Amino acid sequence: MKIHVLQHSPINTLGTIEEYARIKGHRLESTRFYEAKSPPELDSFDLLIIMGGPMGIYDYEENPWLRDEKAFIKQAVDTGKPILGICLGAQLLADILGARVYENPHMEMGWFPVRASGGKNKPEFLEGLSERITVFHWHSRTFDLPAGAVHLFESEGCKNQGFIYNGRVVALQFHPEVNEERIRSLIERFGEGLAEGPFVQKKQEMLGQREYLVGTKEFMFLILDKFELMN
Repeated sequence: MKIHVLQHSPINTLGTIEEYARIKGHRLESTRFYEAKSPPELDSFDLLIIMGGPMGIYDYEENPWLRDEKAFIKQAVDTGKPILGICLGAQLLADILGARVYENPHMEMGWFPVRASGGKNKPEFLEGLSERITVFHWHSRTFDLPAGAVHLFESEGCKNQGFIYNGRVVALQFHPEVNEERIRSLIERFGEGLAEGPFVQKKQEMLGQREYLVGTKEFMFLILDKFELMN
């Protein structure tokens, strides 16, 4: 499988996505629109992954390349490419699909559980995944579900934690790709002066959570396995 990643900041590294590609022997390439890189040809990859980033999806003045990236993502959606959007990537997908993106009532920063949707009638994409898993969050925004999308996950602090559209486009507001290095870099870069709230952990609570890191890695690998089967 040929995986192409859209990155929005040097700090938003690929974490366990890179590990998965290495173990599976998949080709992994990336584009950084913020460095004025040209997008890849649509037929040059099998899976597009859109990573997170510190900017908002409408911050065109500071990040004019966002318009070009949105146009490219829309092309990928329209041509039926399998796509995974994470955090900012999920918000970009929601916006492109016509849904509203806005500030969530609560910031979520740290390890908090998400629940799968549907109960006994859960969406097909969730088959084989845990109904409840503790994952890492780092966001203040959320999105409405696009028309035609199927809800996948929710948390106590944020109702729309994920959706799937057209069976091939998956958006996840949380961060299943994190490893310890990735979390530490987020804290070092953005962790000063975090606002207090019911879903904001202390820095020491975010680090060293081996059990959660193992579970998140397994979850990320299962998600990527599902995309592998689409090709």
